[in-house]
Amino acid sequence: MLLGALEAGGTKMVCAVGKEDGTIVERISIPTETPEITMPKLIAFFKQFELAALGIGTFGPADLNPQSKTYGFITTTPKLAWKNYDIMGEFKKALGIPVGFDTDVNAACLGEAAFGCMQDVNNGIYITIGTGVGVGVMVEKQLLHGMLHPEGGHILLAKNPSDTYNGCCPYHDSCLEGLAAGPAIEGRYGKKAFELTDIPEVWELEAEYIAKALVNYILILSPERIVLGGGVMHQEHLFPLIRKKTLALLNGYVNTKQLADIDTYIVPPSLNDNQGILGCLKLALNAL
Repeated sequence: MLLGALEAGGTKMVCAVGKEDGTIVERISIPTETPEITMPKLIAFFKQFELAALGIGTFGPADLNPQSKTYGFITTTPKLAWKNYDIMGEFKKALGIPVGFDTDVNAACLGEAAFGCMQDVNNGIYITIGTGVGVGVMVEKQLLHGMLHPEGGHILLAKNPSDTYNGCCPYHDSCLEGLAAGPAIEGRYGKKAFELTDIPEVWELEAEYIAKALVNYILILSPERIVLGGGVMHQEHLFPLIRKKTLALLNGYVNTKQLADIDTYIVPPSLNDNQGILGCLKLALNAL
């Protein structure tokens, strides 16, 4: 049985065809332009195959409520060409198969839960820190949706007193995304993250903000594992800093076996950047 997967990003659309066990048969990447330009290319790719179902993990915000009139829509996105666009409905109409639908970061969370480093836990979170910050949440093996879906990249943080940067988020001056996403690093220091690898104070501050966010997630969601992905987390020297600062901020208040073995609690993705696509395959399988 073949399944389709679409990881719909703001810059590119990654399309793949795979099997139930996560084997990828074929994959292409198509630039994200307008729906009029991009959608025919996506549909043409998937029409080459006899697919049983399609899974979509999209940039958002997106409507994930099956009872809503706009279920399957990309909604109030700043990518104006895609605002209020019925991406799920268009694929259903074009392909005539079941379609699973979620956010891109929830899809990555699902990928790690189905095929990767969260297979052995019931509750976990996947955080991507790159151009923006997104948080996917799994509670008792189910992705958390609720009123909309988690927007954990925009939790408000206490700024370091020495940090004079105003943040890059147009909505908040001190949210995690505004203070710690890739554009925030560039805005604060005038260089991209990969150009600052050898400057310790950059990563001490970055680790501080990420650790403050993790403490909030730990106390509210009580995850059994935290996965940190995205372009910023390719700076692997961040992991020990984040782990150390997270324990310091918790200050012994939470005492669990997971925190006692923090190197296996706060971890990088395990699927070689395929977690989003594999999560979309699982969304397709679930749609059946």
